Amino acid sequence: MSTYHYLKPEIIAKLGSDALFHEADKQPTRTAYAEAILDIGAKNSKVVVCDADVSKSIGTNKFHEKYPDRAFNFGIAEQNMFAAAAGMASTGLIPFVSTYAVFVYRALDQVRNSIHYTRMNVKIAASHGGITPGPDGVTHQGQEDLSILRAIAGSTVLAAADSASTKMAAWAALEYKGPVFMDFTRDPVPRIYTEDFPFKIGTAVTVRDGKDVTIFAIRDLVAHALVAAERLSKQGIDVRVIDAYSLKPLDEEAVVRAARETGAIVTAENNIMFGGLGSAVAETLVENFPVPMQRIAVKDTFAESGPYLPLIDKYGLSWNHIENAVKKVVARKKWFF
Repeated sequence: MSTYHYLKPEIIAKLGSDALFHEADKQPTRTAYAEAILDIGAKNSKVVVCDADVSKSIGTNKFHEKYPDRAFNFGIAEQNMFAAAAGMASTGLIPFVSTYAVFVYRALDQVRNSIHYTRMNVKIAASHGGITPGPDGVTHQGQEDLSILRAIAGSTVLAAADSASTKMAAWAALEYKGPVFMDFTRDPVPRIYTEDFPFKIGTAVTVRDGKDVTIFAIRDLVAHALVAAERLSKQGIDVRVIDAYSLKPLDEEAVVRAARETGAIVTAENNIMFGGLGSAVAETLVENFPVPMQRIAVKDTFAESGPYLPLIDKYGLSWNHIENAVKKVVARKKWFF
């Protein structure tokens, strides 16, 4: 029986080193979303796309070309865009609102009060999440978006790890009745999953079995967690890796089960350390089954411009940092059990 689940065979073969990030087939998840929205639009005529002058970057310009009567560019006017999307949803349309994660912040009033408070059926598609837009610099790095959206009452927050699961997230958002926030990468990430990946809002998926410690990872750091786990297996540490793509609602049952079965937890997210995946998992553990835990996340700082891999290494997010965090948390287990 394989240790890995839902991974492409060629991906498993590259997990022993950082070769995964240089040799694997890659795609930005923003591009996968743009492909998915074309198929979604073909299936459901109520779907409309709203943009704020970034449709070419995200790729939704193709939807504008194919469905010009169902696509709207609001210019650099995010507040207007989100308010209009709420109005569209009130008529029975299903708006997919596309922008960069940091530009969502400009319209938090409308996101909170016009969309979430009223439970409008609006889907927010946010590209450039985390510090994945490294070359674009701090003004375009949405390192807080997962935390901010998670804090809004009634929100649903998704951050898929690769192209296949991103497309599944978009389809899941379509079927879900109510607001959904989806977070995408600017930079290419490895295509790791097969088409049978069981994406479902509110669940987490075990992609590697292990008995000594569990890594809960989200978005682009799932691939880094898998590399760390494979390397640690050669050192005698058996690591479970769980893709926690559904940040909210979090799969609390999976968190507690992992704590009981492996006795130690590491969380890995390309997001500020306050209020995101690490916070969600810690809150669940402290109320149910406390175990040693380490968090991999952006510390209390803004990042800088730079290529993706060197940048996330500098800020402590890459596979080698995850590997070290696992060693630390495993060493602490003896003080708990």
